[in-house]
Amino acid sequence: MHEGPLLLLVGAVLAASVMLALGAARTGLPVLVAFLGLGMLLGSDGPGGIEFDDAELARRVGTVGLALILYEGGLQTSWRRLREVAVPAALLSTVGVVVTTLVTGLAAHAFFSLSWLEAILLGAVVASTDAAAVFATLRVTHVRRRIARTLEAESGGNDPMAIALTLGLIAWIERPHTYGLDDLAFAVVRQIGLGLVVGVALGAGATWVFARIPQSIGAFAPVASVAAAALAFGAADTIGGSGFLAVYLVGLAVGSTPSRFRRQLAAFHEGVAFVAQVVLFIVLGLLVFPHDLPHVALRGLALALLLVAVARPAAVFVSTALGGYSHRERLLLGWAGLRGAVPIVLATFALSSRVPDNETIFNAVFFVVLVSTVVQGTTLEGVARRLGLAAPAPPVAEAPLEVGPLSQLELVDFAVAPDHAIRGSAVRELGLPRDAL
Repeated sequence: MHEGPLLLLVGAVLAASVMLALGAARTGLPVLVAFLGLGMLLGSDGPGGIEFDDAELARRVGTVGLALILYEGGLQTSWRRLREVAVPAALLSTVGVVVTTLVTGLAAHAFFSLSWLEAILLGAVVASTDAAAVFATLRVTHVRRRIARTLEAESGGNDPMAIALTLGLIAWIERPHTYGLDDLAFAVVRQIGLGLVVGVALGAGATWVFARIPQSIGAFAPVASVAAAALAFGAADTIGGSGFLAVYLVGLAVGSTPSRFRRQLAAFHEGVAFVAQVVLFIVLGLLVFPHDLPHVALRGLALALLLVAVARPAAVFVSTALGGYSHRERLLLGWAGLRGAVPIVLATFALSSRVPDNETIFNAVFFVVLVSTVVQGTTLEGVARRLGLAAPAPPVAEAPLEVGPLSQLELVDFAVAPDHAIRGSAVRELGLPRDAL
């Protein structure tokens, strides 16, 4: 395809994605479902007629896209907000993923007649919640602070665990005589450990760099941010660690550190993550052949409903047994296990491997993502209200004010007594000096 038609196609797809996002915001339709439908329309079974069945290319594109989504998830968070829920979120990201994997795997073995390893692999593929889906939902669905922060922390932290399990299980299936449970456990520990080390080290380096970028070249801050994400993923992956954990931790470090560029970076990466989601869901739509779906539809829907109603709640109740959450809070956490881009990417890992029933696994993931997005994403606010855990919307949007370092300013505070003359006065009535901020 020549450059002109290619750019025309890319521009048309992105424009259609923006229009779909606007329409979804007005109608309440989950935007990710709209992107998925667009991909299916563009595919070989739809009017678009695009022939695409390159699972390896889809895996590579998905890996890059997921890394960018996780970096943006870390950037939108801050350690100060997550500190109070660090322990339960860590348990949900580890123990919760294992419980979800095993329960879903048991069901997959029964529903699809998969081998035990293939069934557990399917469970691992759909075991993690999705950072992009969770953050997008929490922007429009307001729940109590502790619940929201737990979901945010879990959604960024459980992906590396699910990815490590998925890669280890694929290796076990492909090499059943030379790979075993001890190899799987070692691979998971190695990936998490090395990813943690690289993420913390490069996160510290990235915050040091951003604190020293002068305002005169602030336009290069997004370039430096993308470089930090690429270095984190590449370094961790090269030494056998989890690049996804490393890139999330670097984003978390940058987002947690005061910087004159923080809002600029957040806005930039939010757009990048949006494009990544568009690409991932369209790729899923292209790889799904509608004529192959009917024979797995009932079993796929049954697996998706079991994940929503049994596996996810079981994982939450086990992981938060000692977390101090009320029964109602644990019910809401169980309902809020949104699936999205991560299972799609992991499904391409299986599809591009030598796993015998990889197409069945991929088609099952399609139904899991579809049901989770439609059912959980659209009902979360109603469930929160019914459980008495909804929170009021913020009365005023956060002001887009960039505040640089205060090296040339002095911050002074004064205590105002109840009977002081200025009590109740507006700031403009205080007679402050001209250069007071």
